[in-house]
Amino acid sequence: MKRGHLSEYFSGVAVKRLSAVEADVFRSHQHEFNGVEALKRLFGDAERKVQFAARFMYLCDDEDPVESDGFLTWYDARDRHPTRSEHRLYFPANPAIECAAEGDVLVLAKRPDNSVLVVVAEKDTTVSNQVQWLFGVSDLAHPGFSIREELETDRDRIALTSRAILESIGLDIETPPDTHLDDMLRMFHGKFPPTMAFSAYARNTLQDIDPRDDPDSAVIAWMEREEILFRTLERHLVARYLAELDKTNVEGFLGFSKSVQNRRMSRAGYALENHLEEVFTRFQIRHSRNPVTENTSKPDFIFPGSAAYHDSQFDPNKLTMLGVKSTCKDRWRQVLAEADRIKLKHLLTLESAISLNQTTEMRSKNLQLVLPHSLHVTFHPKQQEWLLSLRDFLTLLEERQTTS
Repeated sequence: MKRGHLSEYFSGVAVKRLSAVEADVFRSHQHEFNGVEALKRLFGDAERKVQFAARFMYLCDDEDPVESDGFLTWYDARDRHPTRSEHRLYFPANPAIECAAEGDVLVLAKRPDNSVLVVVAEKDTTVSNQVQWLFGVSDLAHPGFSIREELETDRDRIALTSRAILESIGLDIETPPDTHLDDMLRMFHGKFPPTMAFSAYARNTLQDIDPRDDPDSAVIAWMEREEILFRTLERHLVARYLAELDKTNVEGFLGFSKSVQNRRMSRAGYALENHLEEVFTRFQIRHSRNPVTENTSKPDFIFPGSAAYHDSQFDPNKLTMLGVKSTCKDRWRQVLAEADRIKLKHLLTLESAISLNQTTEMRSKNLQLVLPHSLHVTFHPKQQEWLLSLRDFLTLLEERQTTS
């Protein structure tokens, strides 16, 4: 087990695309797979019935996950036969697996504690692409399982993108220890600071990074550092609150829990905007952040600024609009209603492996996707030809700023 890699959370994974027959098995009363040879690498030879605690999840892009707790039973149906074995994997009916359909992606992920995470991800969705990318399995054209037991390569390192995917499938990812806790408690007086101040602090702990050298890598590094620092401070402050909690104050606890979740969800988006604004400033790109446009809309960034946007004499072809969403899902459509003068919108996100259906629709709606260059590899090669990196986007802004 190598800390900071997938091997810290999984001892092996088996991934396949469900055939029509297998999907029927999931929905029938006989929930059982023949134990093909590949699964023996994951579960071993069954000299007796072996039962594994299991967590079942069905994932799709448009709805919350369907989750169930249960078990898997691994056994040899011919354990008394002198020369032949016939391994099978049995699982009881549950709401999660009953959602399965032909073409969905099935993941059997064995945990170090010998439990198993069973994930079914809807076919042709962003979440199915993300699950395949996470476990390093891209070719599922063959009918059998793809097995990975060594999860300690460089691509298996848990970084910003993989952390987000792991948390979406219910894993609580351990935050690495950080030496800045005492400094943060002193500087922020034992509280959460405003997001802009926290982002500036995170950047200040990485003073050797200059976005003018590599803006794509800089934004990823700043976001990763801020995530670690935030989780470090959050863990301390939440533990302190729980230690002082009046155990009879249920409403107080529920309100605090909700505030923690809301802070987590909103902070990432603001942090990304903060770091991008630092990049624009370092590159001397004129901009306005959250200006008011038509119908009181507030796009995240307008270039070269609000005054130019509201000047009817300013050439609209020299105007640029950027929406920013750390994760986009279906929320990317919100950007389309902002800044009417600008026909082609730009959206920067950290969402990996967005489905081909989604990016095709984005292109049809005149929305150009921008992602840090390291995330491009999570997309299909045909999609990569269309994507812009942050460096590409800055070059576009510089050209328009020079000629305006």
